[in-house]
Amino acid sequence: MVKHEDDAIVTESISVNSQDDPVHQEDNILLRKLGYKSEFKREFSLLETISFSMAILAVSCGITTGYSYPLLSGGHFAMVWAWPIACIFVMCVAASMAELASSMPTSAGLYYFSAKMASKEYSALASWITGWSNITGQVTLICSINFSCTELITTAIAMGTDGAVVLGSGATFGILMAIHLAQLILCSAGTRILARMTVVTMVLIRESQHWFGLTAYYAVSTSIGAIVSLLACAGNQRVSSMDAWTKFENNTGWSSNVWAFILAFTSPMWSLTGYDSAAHIAEETAGAARAAPIAILVGVAGTEILGWLYYIAASYATNSVPDILQSKLALPLGQVFLNVLGKKGALTLWCSIAVYLTSEQYLCGCSQAVDASRVIFAFSRDNALPGSRWWKRINRTTQTPVNAVWFAMLLSAICGILVFSAAAFNSLASASVIGLYISYVTPIYCRVTWGKDKLQPGPFNLGWWSFPIGWIGIVWVVFMVVMLLFPYTQTANVQTMNYSIVIVMAVFIFAGGSWVFSARHWFTGPIPNIDAQSDSSSYSEK
Repeated sequence: MVKHEDDAIVTESISVNSQDDPVHQEDNILLRKLGYKSEFKREFSLLETISFSMAILAVSCGITTGYSYPLLSGGHFAMVWAWPIACIFVMCVAASMAELASSMPTSAGLYYFSAKMASKEYSALASWITGWSNITGQVTLICSINFSCTELITTAIAMGTDGAVVLGSGATFGILMAIHLAQLILCSAGTRILARMTVVTMVLIRESQHWFGLTAYYAVSTSIGAIVSLLACAGNQRVSSMDAWTKFENNTGWSSNVWAFILAFTSPMWSLTGYDSAAHIAEETAGAARAAPIAILVGVAGTEILGWLYYIAASYATNSVPDILQSKLALPLGQVFLNVLGKKGALTLWCSIAVYLTSEQYLCGCSQAVDASRVIFAFSRDNALPGSRWWKRINRTTQTPVNAVWFAMLLSAICGILVFSAAAFNSLASASVIGLYISYVTPIYCRVTWGKDKLQPGPFNLGWWSFPIGWIGIVWVVFMVVMLLFPYTQTANVQTMNYSIVIVMAVFIFAGGSWVFSARHWFTGPIPNIDAQSDSSSYSEK
């Protein structure tokens, strides 16, 4: 066994390139054509890759924590219709990304896609924008996921004490940091542990859901459990179908009902993030060219369907929008459970769901931390981050980028300071969506403009449909980025301001300044770490 060091990348040249499995050999041959040697163990199967993607999307958590957005921005009408409208456009982005991931299955993911699809003149700039945007989104998404996990816990405490114990910002911050620490330890483990943890936890969560009843026990997911309970137990609290599907109530403070409704898109946009994770673990996946696009599409489609059903159920169970908005609970959906089931029933249901949702949200945060660390590793592999020589190190024992994991969690913890703002979740959610979706559509834009003839199709490709689907996704994201910079209410102050613009602008100024004064002179985009023959490339460089 030979230890091998190349500009501070420390790894052991064991076996990953000489695995006997023909699928692994084929994966590694394709990876070499893309310019990289295999540095990870390929221990994610198709099922585990899909589970990883679904864990990050975490539909139950996305709806439970994002319910306040449509509640404010149109009430029943926004709950039912904002989700499916946004889902149509999100699927366009996901399909375009899946096509790229199938053709170029590398951990560099979006950052690599941009470089290869852009023109030679703009290749480095495109990958620079994509890399920095994606890291911004990844890090703030970790924090927003963990903050929502914290709110699940604080809501359960408040419900159990009849509101006598409502944890303040200091206690909330403490719980948030404890979650970060626990995830840091787990995410520093080896690939095999991470892969098995994802599947086992997903099965436990989705196959053993308790819901309100004397001795009833149903092997259903948390989403289905919540949907059934809200619909079946609402009783007199259930509103009419006319109200559930059409009643509009604008509580944002914005005078325009159209704009208020548009703000409700924040919920599906935040819930439907992180599906690029399947691309970022491609170098750890068996049959990555096939598994990555399947995981992206299945994860997004499954989340969209279950999410819409969840919101429809929530709309029927929301008897009075103004009353729910007056609740002191951190998560307003907890008040819906109280109204529908009474204290005893609500506690039984919420505590049961909270255990599973907290577990699922914790897993979601773990998966997101792993995803972020792989992005940081890939970007650092090309010396694009300050301290790159540290973040691109592969741990000799686990064969994972442990330093990158620590860096991602440290940045996320710093973002956690926002919990002292009343608009903390809105700021973190908006920043994560802006960062991630800019990085999603940058390679898609390069694909439909400069890269029309560059892509070598993988097992999944859209054919002629690549271009209309790509452009639809691009226009949608541009619109959403502008919308997400606005505060959620018309009269904002220090406590209610949308601080996403501070986060985004700070990164923009730093990354933009670095490019103008330094990086444009030396940064060339993805750097191959093997000698590849020019004729082995999957792309015609034009």
